[in-house]
Amino acid sequence: MSPSRQDLTTGPIGSTLLKFSLPVLGGNVLQSLNASVNAVWVGHYLGEAALTATSNANIILFFLLGVVFGVGMATTILVGQAVGRKDIAQARCVVGTGSVFFIVLSVIAAVLGYVFTPAIFVAMGTPIEAQPLAISYLRVIFIALPFMFFFSFVMMALRGAGDSRTPFYFMALSVLLDIVLNPVFIFGVGPLPPLGIAGSALATLISQLVSLAAMLMFLVRRGHFLLPTRKELSVFKPKPALLRTLVAKGLPMGLQMVVISSSAIVMISLVNTYGTDTTAAYGVASQLWTYVQMPALALGAGVSSMAAQNVGAGLWNRVDRIATVGVGLNLVLTGALAVVLYAFNRHSLGIFLPDGTQAIAIAQHINMIVVWSFVAFGVTIVLFGVVRATGAVYAPLIILFISIWLIRLPVASLLQERFGADAIWWSFPLGAMVSLMLAAAYYRYGGWRDSRMAAGTPADDTATPVAHAPETGMGMPAAAPSVPRQS
Repeated sequence: MSPSRQDLTTGPIGSTLLKFSLPVLGGNVLQSLNASVNAVWVGHYLGEAALTATSNANIILFFLLGVVFGVGMATTILVGQAVGRKDIAQARCVVGTGSVFFIVLSVIAAVLGYVFTPAIFVAMGTPIEAQPLAISYLRVIFIALPFMFFFSFVMMALRGAGDSRTPFYFMALSVLLDIVLNPVFIFGVGPLPPLGIAGSALATLISQLVSLAAMLMFLVRRGHFLLPTRKELSVFKPKPALLRTLVAKGLPMGLQMVVISSSAIVMISLVNTYGTDTTAAYGVASQLWTYVQMPALALGAGVSSMAAQNVGAGLWNRVDRIATVGVGLNLVLTGALAVVLYAFNRHSLGIFLPDGTQAIAIAQHINMIVVWSFVAFGVTIVLFGVVRATGAVYAPLIILFISIWLIRLPVASLLQERFGADAIWWSFPLGAMVSLMLAAAYYRYGGWRDSRMAAGTPADDTATPVAHAPETGMGMPAAAPSVPRQS
């Protein structure tokens, strides 16, 4: 394999988007498979209290990923726009400044999280019997946090440059190591003592560290075009202008993840009040939901990288077609997975929970209400992926806040007295429909096409320093200049 850079400004949009998105989808599949396999080990062999502990801990991890997600996404877009303009030097500067900022931020989050782990679970209302297990698990995860975050940052930078295959290969390595090491550290082998739930977290730490080191060594040995030469190491000295852009644009995008993840913390706190069976059912159902959402997440990443390059190249007609194709693919792929989950609801839940447990019936009921809403929310994800490629980051944040914090959570909380736990489950489709309507209205009528990632960034064809030939009716440039490729 070799580091690859795909020109996302040429060629038929449908096949180009699929070609770029499939490795992203594959990476999402592997991550979800890894989480599911870990849940099988924990749920079947360590009990429902341990599964409840990991469910609570993973909500915290998702929240922390949201804290730094925005910087990584801003890097993806800035790199994509620079590559679209054929400005490789600028792309390297973005990666250098982003790397330093990302590492510092992740270390601070890890230290604070490790110290305040017990207080976090008390505030969440985690069941008493699950708290010691959750604390031991999450503290090891916090040690792994800087490696996990920087691994994610490097993958997002590569995708911004049009390279989605290299991240997939090393994500596969990470998942394989995690799956193999989980039973080894949970149950112990030979001189290794059984570590229980902390062993599952240790397997994650080792797999992330090894895979990150292997990917960096691979990129250095192959001389990836985003890496600076020895004479260009100054790119790792943070540039104030780039740092301001990463923060100004990355913070709202990170806050989008924080809005989702913080609401998940509130949601699981509501679920926890119904006892361990309901929390375990919710945790297992959430595992399955990740699979249903994977096509939309992959397409969202794909359209964002693809749109960013086309914005940089000034090809606005292609940007609109990218959105249309992305939404169509989401409806087909996410809809198909939702149908499959409905058809095999009971059987899929039995993978994670032993027969006879009350949690299976509860999880079946949850899925029947919630699953279809991810088709609607997937459209929102794709539209957000397109508009943020221009630097329009505040409207998506506001839309998510309205649909989740002003619609979903109040419904889930205030209507429990009348509808019980069903108020929590029905809040999902209601929030998804609100976000879809608002996102579609903003895409159609909003001013996202006039947004900039930074001052001086070109926003139209006339401001773009690279001339492009007019497009044909099929969405293919008649004679677009070639993009330098990495051998």
